[in-house]
Amino acid sequence: MSEQDNQWERKLLEKLASEALVEQRRKRRWGIFFKLIGLVYVGVLIASILGLSAGPGLEETRHTALVDLEGVISSDSLASADRVNASLRSAFESTGSVGVVLRINSPGGSPVQAGLINDEIKRLRVKYPAKPLYVVVEEVCASGGYYVAVAADKIYVDKASLVGSIGVVMNGFGFTGTMEKLGVERRLITAGENKGFLDPFSAADPYQTEFARQMAEEIHQQFIKVVQEGRGDKLKQAPELFSGLVWTGAKSVDLGLADELGSLDTVARDVFKTEEILDYTEQDSLAERLAERVGVVFGQGVRSVFPEFGTSQRLSFQ
Repeated sequence: MSEQDNQWERKLLEKLASEALVEQRRKRRWGIFFKLIGLVYVGVLIASILGLSAGPGLEETRHTALVDLEGVISSDSLASADRVNASLRSAFESTGSVGVVLRINSPGGSPVQAGLINDEIKRLRVKYPAKPLYVVVEEVCASGGYYVAVAADKIYVDKASLVGSIGVVMNGFGFTGTMEKLGVERRLITAGENKGFLDPFSAADPYQTEFARQMAEEIHQQFIKVVQEGRGDKLKQAPELFSGLVWTGAKSVDLGLADELGSLDTVARDVFKTEEILDYTEQDSLAERLAERVGVVFGQGVRSVFPEFGTSQRLSFQ
């Protein structure tokens, strides 16, 4: 056999050996990847089981029940009536809870959603008369947030909290001048003379504007009635009380909008006489939380096992 043939065979063997090594590395990487996925799954399963088994024991221990109302109150937010009311029911039903704290940090939102929460608080207070419900305000408790708060037995605030905004707002924009400058013609076809109610691309209609104002006034009066019923004789007679203004927590106590200065810790420790706090705020389900994070976790796992997957270039304008 010639020297040239030997070199050819050697190169062929080296190539086969190299490809075999690459294949082994690829299999090893996929093996690590699937083991990582399995480990994550088992970890989540164990955490879920431990959470379920630990819950009832904690609920039977004497504690302060906490429910958070955070953000804008609307049907599609974490501060929806469905979520908040479900959390409140769990807090009241707990055998170990001595009282409930509804911690509010909300600028307001839907009057309907706020009204549903207010009604449920009243119902639960009647059903569980031995368990008081206190509101603790953090940064802000305004508009719909305050609509909810007045259903409580007491309202505690920080001296710098923002409280009030007892009013109703309906706003929008008018684009008729802009359309004229751009040479755009509005073509609106309706069945019913007021079906295009307050259309932003049409000139303001005096009748519709007045109708909207009256509707806002009607809801405002409903708001005022709820506040008066909730706060009763605690409210001071101040003409600007229902004007939509917002006050500091210290001033809100003076006006009777709130009762005392306090926080979650002081209410639990000094009022309920228990420093044990258990959070009943309804969270996203495990499946929902996993669905939100699975893309990130999957991508990180892939890049850790297959670094070359993360080397592609991206075009962006900045």
